[in-house]
Amino acid sequence: MQKIQLYDTTLRDGAQSEGISFSVEDKLKIARKMDKLGIHYIEGGWPGSNPKDIDFFKTAKELSLSHAQIVAFGSTRHAKNNAENDPNIKAMLDAGTSTVCLVGKTSELHATQVLETTLEQNLRMIWDSIKYLKSKDYTVFFDAEHFFDGYKMNAEYSLKCVHMAAEAGADCVVLCDTNGGSLPQEIAAATAACQTFDVPLGIHAHNDGELAVANSLAAVSAGAVQVQGTINGYGERCGNANLCSIIPALKLKMGMSSISTKQLARLSDISHYVSEIANLIPNQYQPYVGASAFAHKAGLHVSGIMRNDASYQHMDPSQVGNASRVLVSELAGKSNIVYKAKNLGFDLSKENDYAKGVLDEIKRLENAGFQYDVAEASFEMLLRRSQEGYKAPFELVDFLVVVESQRRPPAAGNGGRMLSEAMVKVSVGNESIHTAAEGDGPVDALDAALRKALKTFYPKVADVKLIDYKVRILEESEGTGAPVRVLIESTDGEHFWRTVGSSTNLIEASWLSLVDSLEYWLVRKGKIRKTL
Repeated sequence: MQKIQLYDTTLRDGAQSEGISFSVEDKLKIARKMDKLGIHYIEGGWPGSNPKDIDFFKTAKELSLSHAQIVAFGSTRHAKNNAENDPNIKAMLDAGTSTVCLVGKTSELHATQVLETTLEQNLRMIWDSIKYLKSKDYTVFFDAEHFFDGYKMNAEYSLKCVHMAAEAGADCVVLCDTNGGSLPQEIAAATAACQTFDVPLGIHAHNDGELAVANSLAAVSAGAVQVQGTINGYGERCGNANLCSIIPALKLKMGMSSISTKQLARLSDISHYVSEIANLIPNQYQPYVGASAFAHKAGLHVSGIMRNDASYQHMDPSQVGNASRVLVSELAGKSNIVYKAKNLGFDLSKENDYAKGVLDEIKRLENAGFQYDVAEASFEMLLRRSQEGYKAPFELVDFLVVVESQRRPPAAGNGGRMLSEAMVKVSVGNESIHTAAEGDGPVDALDAALRKALKTFYPKVADVKLIDYKVRILEESEGTGAPVRVLIESTDGEHFWRTVGSSTNLIEASWLSLVDSLEYWLVRKGKIRKTL
């Protein structure tokens, strides 16, 4: 299998994504993860541009990496400087890495109108910078910025830039689709045109045309041996080429070994880890590593994968550390119910009318506003409650929610907020309890009162926390009388689950979702109840 060098620029290009700002400690954590994934080169940043990157390179010297090399990034010398006294090149030397990546202009437009220099002077800047760094025994990669746009405008000059970098001793010339607007066939043709030079080629693509992954693979097919990109495709504007898609495509689709099978199985975990560090919600629809990448909703699809996984999956999701999921909704067939129930420990026969009855109930409830494909805990509770002999760990007798109509003065201690109070009466077996609690709003008060009541019987229910609460109005045209859907996400510190409720009454919809959440946890954990 041909080996492709993987070059990660999450810490520089990825950090240029809107909404992302990595601390030095963040960058060190991500670098360790990239090393475990088997990435060959990790671009740490631009040491001459800001104090944070300077600090990173100082600290990164202490990293004990097994696979990766840290790379310092910078530009070719300024037109008025010599390479020996150029501040930017000196900053790269001071970073203390053995590998550097130089970016230089390879477009006539950029050389003359952005750098405001001559075409010949730009060529000398490329030559001098690479030659000087090679004289210091550095591994030097040259990012040929705007190469593909430049190639379309003046192919002869862009190729001359690549030739100059090769002659100066660059260890790899990386062709850059900096504006992200090229097509795969254009990438392949221009990459092939560079094969006449005696230098390894790389590809650095941006996603402005949503083709960064396709363009990267096209370049590899045309001879590129290094691929630059970022985890989750983070980057400026529309992002960079997504390594989470490129890596499995190279190994599993193109037969090009970049990392081991064991390392590939870490991909989904690392994708989510970097999302967490970046403080961004993981993209559930992302190919290969997203939560929905192997999720099946249509009954026909589920019926197919029950017979053969390959019928509706292009690969085994476990190869990238992901898993198949079957969703349940009004679009589902009996196969979905049977498959999902089996995973939950319920053996349902497709010939039995029971599965059809559950499906009919789901369709009725989804028509009323419920949504089970995003609330699998509620689906499990629906399934359990439909079982003969099921006994709920608690039952509601009644509840009352009161919202005070006048604001209390700040002296009352609540900052002048509206006061909500809920009273709940629940029964557990032959015993019942009546409790009340205040909250910041009616739902918060209801949640507090219900937990207060249940803790009397099940003390460990205090471990359950509500971490997300979403309300969606389903029929805006009906105004304040419109049905609403409430989605709640809960955790006990180890596991996470989501539940759903729907009603024209927001309090009732919230209550239904709250009850599902707590009942689900009690049934799953099998907590022994306390006797009063």
